[in-house]
Amino acid sequence: MNISDAESTVMAVLWQRQPLSSEEVVAALAGEQDWHETTIKTLLNRLLKKGAITAERDGRRYLYSPVLSREAWLTQASRGFLDRLFDGRVAPLVAHFSEQKALSRKDIAELRALMEKLDGKP
Repeated sequence: MNISDAESTVMAVLWQRQPLSSEEVVAALAGEQDWHETTIKTLLNRLLKKGAITAERDGRRYLYSPVLSREAWLTQASRGFLDRLFDGRVAPLVAHFSEQKALSRKDIAELRALMEKLDGKP
């Protein structure tokens, strides 16, 4: 399932709290995004069509809840990123960040610990 950056912003609201009406989603994004209410409702409809969220009727309104978990989305998005930019390989990604000096000492320590943990696997 391909979720755009704008759609992922709406999903983030629903992952934090659910179910929400469209008005509640609009209110949650008011301080974060400069989007019109119609834009947010369009994004909700796109997510519904993709099957990423569900809508349950509650009187005269709908309450939206995520179907796609944040973990599943992260897996899909990170796999797509790795595939597009680094041929699906993690080592060139880490090398790129290390060349750009984007790795802190803490990042390096965590990577070392992860490598040691992975080396210990059967």
